[in-house]
Amino acid sequence: MARTVNTKRANGPAKRATHKAIKEQLIVAGKVLVAQGQDDFTRGHISFRLPDNPGLFFMKAHSIGLDEITMQNILTIDLEGNVVAGTARRHSEVYIHSEIFKARPDINCVIHTHPTYTIALSATGRPLKCYSQPGALFYDALGTYDDTINLIRTHAMGAGVARALGRGRGVLLKNHGVVVTGATIAEAVIGTIMLENGAMVQLLVEAAGDPAPEFSRGDIEKLRGDITQPEQFTINFDYLVRRIKRRS
Repeated sequence: MARTVNTKRANGPAKRATHKAIKEQLIVAGKVLVAQGQDDFTRGHISFRLPDNPGLFFMKAHSIGLDEITMQNILTIDLEGNVVAGTARRHSEVYIHSEIFKARPDINCVIHTHPTYTIALSATGRPLKCYSQPGALFYDALGTYDDTINLIRTHAMGAGVARALGRGRGVLLKNHGVVVTGATIAEAVIGTIMLENGAMVQLLVEAAGDPAPEFSRGDIEKLRGDITQPEQFTINFDYLVRRIKRRS
């Protein structure tokens, strides 16, 4: 079951237990993302802010797949992108994470992946429509970063992604990938999967031609409120974790 991480400062054994629980969730989150088709070789990364020290975050290391995260290869990184604990190689796109954490103290988890349908949608230049319930999750909450197709390897580029995110929950990196955020690991993982589902449905609808109008703003906002309850993210994440365990 997805655990609720204690956001109060902890010391000694309590802090170590909290850090261990976060790392365990990062490990299983990586496996869930791969099982859901979010992998692209060793590219893609996930991070989580330390609740006892918001100026630090745990992050997946370079050169491993999302499903190869272990307790030993998770790095601890500061908000300038410097590794402060761990010996593995750091991702060059660390600034996606550090700059978002700087700009949004309400965000604890950041995920960057290269999902097929969402990249295809970003290449059209069209916004995500609410042609499906997953699309409602990102209604008025999805930015676009179109400065470059290249890797986000500088503070300035990361800050650009953070600006594109604004107060939303995700960003389309044009022709590149997605960034999805959340207060919890469960929220960010489920959001990443739902964004890809919403993009897939939209591309199918548009390929079929002559889409019917979306439902009213009020109706979509009501659905968004229903599906963004924290319990919804936890329930669905826990289900995907159980699926992983059954298959292992």
